[in-house]
Amino acid sequence: MKLQIGLPKSQQIAQTLEQDIRSGKIARGDQLASENELVRRFSVSRNTVRKGLEQLAHQGLITTRSGLGSFVTYDGASIDNALGWTLALAKTADEVDTRILNIERCECPGTCSFLKIEPTEFLCVNRIRVLRGDGVGISLERSRSPWRPEFGDVLGSGLLNGSLGDTLAATGFVVDHGEEWAEILPALSKADAKLLRRKAGQPMLRLRRLTRTASGEIVEFVESILDPTRFGLHLEF
Repeated sequence: MKLQIGLPKSQQIAQTLEQDIRSGKIARGDQLASENELVRRFSVSRNTVRKGLEQLAHQGLITTRSGLGSFVTYDGASIDNALGWTLALAKTADEVDTRILNIERCECPGTCSFLKIEPTEFLCVNRIRVLRGDGVGISLERSRSPWRPEFGDVLGSGLLNGSLGDTLAATGFVVDHGEEWAEILPALSKADAKLLRRKAGQPMLRLRRLTRTASGEIVEFVESILDPTRFGLHLEF
């Protein structure tokens, strides 16, 4: 497999394997190909492969066991995050379903105010993660990306491959950097409580994440409301 020119080879290897993991092609608990096999697959040095695997480990997607190899630890419960420098980890092994509530083109004055930008339209995608069985929501995520002509088909045909990440990547806007805010949300609103099937006024964890291109253009702004008993925040500096 030939790698593209541009990004460091180790990063390209990490991104390729990350896609295999997040898509389910390589499932949780599966062992990755050996270093020798990856060297042949990507036509790179062993050191380059190891750097790529280190990036996946830092993202919480794999763990490497000395003498045995690398195994997938991603269970589908982490918050969608293209950068990988921040990872919210589910503290339980409960089965979780992700549901898209709606996809639309709309104005979001609150988002513009928070980001301190001029009023604009966004591709708005709202998603909820619920526990299988009782249907109680453990996360509510509102994603906002400045509207672009490339999003025209999304409203009719849905997200590319069912993935917001793939949809954004298809526009050609590549995430280069970002920032994130975490805080306690003292009281869950009645509207959000109804969506999550929880009691209004319940304290929750709120994460806001903003990603940008190398030139500073906004790729995506996400606000997530999370069950604090099931999610924690892991940061690497």
